[in-house]
Amino acid sequence: MPSTLEFGLDTFGDVTRSADGRPLAHAQVIRDVIDEATLADELGIDFIGLGEHHRADFAISAPEVVLAAIAARTKRIRLGSSVTVLSSDDPIRVFQRFATLDAISNGRAEVILGRGSFTESFPLFGFDLRHYEELFEEKLDLFAALLKQEPVNWQGRLRPPLQNQMVFPPVERGSLRTWIGVGGSPESVVRAAHYDLPLMLAIIGGDPKRFAPYVDLYHRASKEFGRPTKAIGVHSPGHVAETDEKAREQFWPDYKIMRDRIGKERGWPPMSRDEFAQEADHGSLYIGSPETVARKIAATVKALGLARFQLKYSAGPLPHKKLMACIELYGRKVIPLVRDMLA
Repeated sequence: MPSTLEFGLDTFGDVTRSADGRPLAHAQVIRDVIDEATLADELGIDFIGLGEHHRADFAISAPEVVLAAIAARTKRIRLGSSVTVLSSDDPIRVFQRFATLDAISNGRAEVILGRGSFTESFPLFGFDLRHYEELFEEKLDLFAALLKQEPVNWQGRLRPPLQNQMVFPPVERGSLRTWIGVGGSPESVVRAAHYDLPLMLAIIGGDPKRFAPYVDLYHRASKEFGRPTKAIGVHSPGHVAETDEKAREQFWPDYKIMRDRIGKERGWPPMSRDEFAQEADHGSLYIGSPETVARKIAATVKALGLARFQLKYSAGPLPHKKLMACIELYGRKVIPLVRDMLA
């Protein structure tokens, strides 16, 4: 296990509900996310990640813009995406936006690049889903070239080549910290090792220990490429309240709404309370009192050798007030408990 363990939070800007039960405007949700990140910074949490989505139930489609607003209100928390859908974006523009965020935040920007488990961005921006794999492979190859901050000479199949091209602004100090987000593809694990980039595992179902083979693959691939393994992180959903019972009762109804809505699109059956309990007890949901959540995080960190754990704290319409209370408990109680357990 790395000597310094980082703790983060993730949100997609899930559209929450007001006190009278109605969905909030997307604009209000975005303002609430800025308040949530500001609280996380005050609590000493290491990272806030904002997901990119292009659909009615998530308010954040331009994470870098929201992160820039957060940068202006915070002092130390690192700021990143969770994830940026590189396949349907332009690698040069992504690099420029995050390099600009890095300047605004005095070196706190990160980007987590992924293929995206949601595909709405492909038709929106005019990309063919039949090129899903090839788009990511080619664009990641270009992005990796940009990270060197040298004149770029690059050629691919899906866009014109670049010849001796500089990209601005440069990152002021060092290089832009870039992770590869992986949901379960061995090819993406090897790709992260190939480009010498940290690995972020999105574990949203099942026992986290089932991802140990991916961690082993990452270590083996890094060794074969002749370099030390970079950091490994995990992103998983959860909720913290004063007691286990309260956490489950708060989280369950809204989590089910979100899970069933997405499940209907993907052909999954509705989530039962038993399935929810199984995920909370033995799977990827980090739900409960600070002590319960801390024990589960500590077990995952030890099992997978993590350098960072990121809690996806929002869940469908779960209200902003409950999200703020969860962040407070995560920062004040869960993180110190985990550090004590792993000391």
